[in-house]
Amino acid sequence: MQNSITIAGLDVSKEWVAAATLPPGSDRPTETVKFTNDAVNVSRFVRRVAQKGPVAFVYEAGPCGYELHRQITAMGYPCAVIAPALTPIRPGDRIKTDRRDAEKLAHLYRSGELTEIRVPTCEEEAARDLVRARESALEDRLSHYHRLLKFLLRQGRVYRDGKSGSKAQRAWLRSQRFDHTSSRLTYEAYVRAWDEAEARLEVLNQQVTDLAAGRRFATGVSYLRCLKGLDTLSAVTLLTEVVDFRRFQKARAVMGYTGMVPSEYTTNFDPRRGRITKTGNAHLRRILVEAAWTYRRKSVLSKKITDRRKDCPPEVVRIAKKAEDRLHRKFWRLLQKGLPQNKIAVAVARELAGFAWAIAQHVPVPVEA
Repeated sequence: MQNSITIAGLDVSKEWVAAATLPPGSDRPTETVKFTNDAVNVSRFVRRVAQKGPVAFVYEAGPCGYELHRQITAMGYPCAVIAPALTPIRPGDRIKTDRRDAEKLAHLYRSGELTEIRVPTCEEEAARDLVRARESALEDRLSHYHRLLKFLLRQGRVYRDGKSGSKAQRAWLRSQRFDHTSSRLTYEAYVRAWDEAEARLEVLNQQVTDLAAGRRFATGVSYLRCLKGLDTLSAVTLLTEVVDFRRFQKARAVMGYTGMVPSEYTTNFDPRRGRITKTGNAHLRRILVEAAWTYRRKSVLSKKITDRRKDCPPEVVRIAKKAEDRLHRKFWRLLQKGLPQNKIAVAVARELAGFAWAIAQHVPVPVEA
């Protein structure tokens, strides 16, 4: 099919779009152009190429988002968005230009060597952006908190009477006094920035919680919360990042999507496995690894977990209980073998992604309005 249509490879940046047109039956692009990245020029190029016959467009996902894809598909032409981390690279190729990248995309797409991603709808992307805004606020709060601690450390002031983040420590942080005006102003600036970050995070937490309670996510969130280590905010993060668990045929595919599968170099029947590939969604990795640490503790049916599972289907609860037992045993079995705990947490998180996939298969498919 791809050999009978024209392929237009697009290298997209903030200011420019480089395009290479590969007609059917040709091994070399017949046209390479560069134009400014705006709706008028894109439309003009698409219509001009489409006049010559059936055409398909392809470009790599990047910081420019999916507006180009939406514009081209709204005009009635197919457009594929490619995962850049999975684009083949020749070892000896040391020349990289926009033109060459556009030509390479056209060739590789025709040969079927590119991995196409699922483009989210505008509603799905908006929900994901809100969840990611909360993550950014979380990182900002931590950064401001660390700056405040480091400033106090330079003054020889260290809290030693309890745990970090406790109410007692917070009271201690706010009770500091300084003799020098400049030190006092610096301290007040750090505390003010920390307070503002906390206030922004509190608002975003509530907004994401409201999103999770909405019609689109409520059922999926309630099912995923049956898993130990996943609560409302982490469950809605999984759903907004994956978007549709059913697009993965097997649990192993979800594990690969998280980038937590080990790299491998096998030759002469001598398997060699290295670090995880990290070729996947970093937001999912963070959530799953954080949840994996909870499986260090012995499985105890707490009231909180019982309440979460109360109105969920028996099959979902069965999967969650199986995950709780299996992942706790796995954590301690690997720990007894002497593996570092951070590696164990990643191994547990990889399997936890599989259990989340299994539970998500029981979430009813939303009916489009």
